[in-house]
Amino acid sequence: MAISKLTTKELYNKCKYSKFKFASTAELEEKLSALGQDRALSSVEIGINIQSKGYNLFCLGPEGTGKTSLVKRVLEQEALTRKTPDDWAYIYNFEETHKPLTMRFSAGKAAEFAKDVDKLIEELSDSIPSVIESDEYKASLSIVNEKFKQKKEEYVKILQKKAKGKSVTLLHMPVGLVVAPVKNGEVLSPEAFDELPEEEKQRLMDDLNAMQQEIEETAQHLPDWEDKQRKEIYAIQEKFLKISLKNPFDEIRQKYKSNRQVGEYLKNVQKYIIENTEDFLSSGKDIPNAGGEEDMLSNIFMRMNKKDDDKFEKFRVNVIVKNEAGKGAPIVHLDHPTQGNLVGKVEKMQQHGSLLTDFTLIKSGALHQANGGFLLIDARKLLIQPFAWDSLKRALASKQIKIETPGDDAGFSSISLDPEPIPLNIKVILTGDEGLYEMLMERDPDFVDYFKVEADFATTMERNEKMEMEYAKLIGSLSKKKNIRSLNKQAVAKVIEYSSRLAGDSQKLTAHVASISDVLKEANYWAMKSKSNQIGKNHIDQAIESQLYRSGRIKQAMLEQIEKGSILLDVEGEKVGQINGLVVYNFSRLAFGRPTRITTQVRLGNGEFFDIEREIELSGPIHTKGVLILQSLLANRFAKEAPLSLSASIVFEQSYGGVDGDSASSTEYYCLLSAIANLPIKQGIGVTGSINQFGEIQPIGGVNEKIEGFFDVCKHRGLTGEQGVIIPRTNVLNLMLRDDVLEAVETGKFHIYAVDSVDDGIEILTGIKAGKLDKNGKYPADSVNGKVQKSIEHYYNRYVHFARETNGHINGR
Repeated sequence: MAISKLTTKELYNKCKYSKFKFASTAELEEKLSALGQDRALSSVEIGINIQSKGYNLFCLGPEGTGKTSLVKRVLEQEALTRKTPDDWAYIYNFEETHKPLTMRFSAGKAAEFAKDVDKLIEELSDSIPSVIESDEYKASLSIVNEKFKQKKEEYVKILQKKAKGKSVTLLHMPVGLVVAPVKNGEVLSPEAFDELPEEEKQRLMDDLNAMQQEIEETAQHLPDWEDKQRKEIYAIQEKFLKISLKNPFDEIRQKYKSNRQVGEYLKNVQKYIIENTEDFLSSGKDIPNAGGEEDMLSNIFMRMNKKDDDKFEKFRVNVIVKNEAGKGAPIVHLDHPTQGNLVGKVEKMQQHGSLLTDFTLIKSGALHQANGGFLLIDARKLLIQPFAWDSLKRALASKQIKIETPGDDAGFSSISLDPEPIPLNIKVILTGDEGLYEMLMERDPDFVDYFKVEADFATTMERNEKMEMEYAKLIGSLSKKKNIRSLNKQAVAKVIEYSSRLAGDSQKLTAHVASISDVLKEANYWAMKSKSNQIGKNHIDQAIESQLYRSGRIKQAMLEQIEKGSILLDVEGEKVGQINGLVVYNFSRLAFGRPTRITTQVRLGNGEFFDIEREIELSGPIHTKGVLILQSLLANRFAKEAPLSLSASIVFEQSYGGVDGDSASSTEYYCLLSAIANLPIKQGIGVTGSINQFGEIQPIGGVNEKIEGFFDVCKHRGLTGEQGVIIPRTNVLNLMLRDDVLEAVETGKFHIYAVDSVDDGIEILTGIKAGKLDKNGKYPADSVNGKVQKSIEHYYNRYVHFARETNGHINGR
């Protein structure tokens, strides 16, 4: 195709607001469905409905495309059609106390059971102590105690009888029966005993020893009596305890008779109470303190650390998952995916320098809460948390949730509880960008086994009349959702145009809803400031301009450096071996373009091309590829019959950072032709476009920013009407330029040319036809290519002459 000088219609795709049948977005129906995301929605549907192992989802796309909110809406609709999952609770393990057991309930029943158990404990706290106070219990206990009291009295009488006729007597002391010497019916003190004659002392000692032996022989039967007494008392206590337990336990057992685990649990509780009857029936004053001061302190600490009903605490039920019947499957969005927040944790309490825990301190994780439903996690947040990613994979692999102590994977161990795992049935949806997805695919061989479905969210959508109307509905829905003013149709049209600019394509609309939402919020501010009840086009313009102004400090600083001459640039006149290339600077909130001077020098040589950026390792691989392609193109056109006998050096002047990309390869080619043929290039024309080995111009990125960047410099220096930019024809559809650029083009003060080949571009830059090769392999002498061909032949002839004079042959032929 021939060279095209583009018109304003080709530079900006206006949205005709006259086709809209509404006056403001307040009239439009709500439209929060994801426009242009049919492919992603299809993937989500497959991922959440295939129940095979590993069919979890990874939703990939840039932040701000609304992928998380879209997936949530899809899940909310799906969740309503699914059964509400069961509740889960942890209970005390009477056999292995460090391994709490799980209990499963139908939805909504776990919390109810826990309350019933609390009521049972409250009832037992009253009913069990009342057993001790009952007359029947006291009477039964009195009978047993009286019976054994009589036996003890008979035992004492026997001993006293044996003591008659001996100079000894029996004394009742706290430690038991004690034998003491007597004289004249009175007990001798130790001092009086020492004053007795030796013979009398010896006689008394013989009586004492004999009586002590009698006591020991008779006392052998005492343990049997005490053991029998203890057993009979326990039997009475057990009997009365069983009576007090029967009704409360039968009542709750009957209520939950369909749950086998409940029946087993209540049986174990009842058994434990009966087996530990003394603990539940005894009071503090009945417990003898047989220890010393250390035991007394220990006892005090125990009572400080325990509640009065502490013996009942182990019977309580720790509900970790409770669902509401009929609400469908749960949807959990985990914002802070630590290991504990994901798989649950066992908390600890600090008491007197020690860390204590029990099953009531087990806390659920997101996997518990989302079990039977859906769990959404930001993949990046998950991966930066220690141990969380591996814990998730283990849970998905084993299909069960096992609460892990942080650091177990790293070899750090601590004594803690080991709760029984809970069966897992869940759909996990990770969200992240494409780079993160590719990294996981490449570096984690397990990833594809657990996340078999990718939902790839598009960044753009088609722009046509139907889609513009749908986008208008989306804009209206966003304004309602964000509680901001409605937009008139002119404002809607401007937002649609701005959306195309963000998409970088006049035939596309951006799917980055967050950016559109930000503009609407700021436009609402400007509408409020102007006391307008509606957002108009002028408010949208103000919002966009305000964003650019806030982020434009660096851009402005560069323009000032160009204006002051610190950065050398010519935008008027002609120069040989010098051209204005166009580059884009990308920052977090702004991308902008600016021209950069590219220069080329040629000399006699053997075909070497020195890309100075590459030589000093400032060139990226794509830029290096572009230079090699232009070298190949030059050789293919002008050195098929003889080698290139020149050397060239190419450089981006005043470039102190890395250079990458091949968008300047056509620019470098034009500059090289200028230097070889000694043809001046118009400095008022900026150039962008990559090339292939056949000289065809290929599309590049950031075309809007590049054009505007060169226009800004020309505008600062003063528009002459001769300035403009050369772009690839394939980039015309990407054009959505600023109003001031459009105005300059409309008035003929600035020009934008679309080209297909390097021959088109060099003609614009030099004002001379490029020229076509004839059947003899020659270009027209007055053409650019003819002049280049002549100059290369001249270099070759000089090289041949030089070679013959020096060593008699040509190197490389």
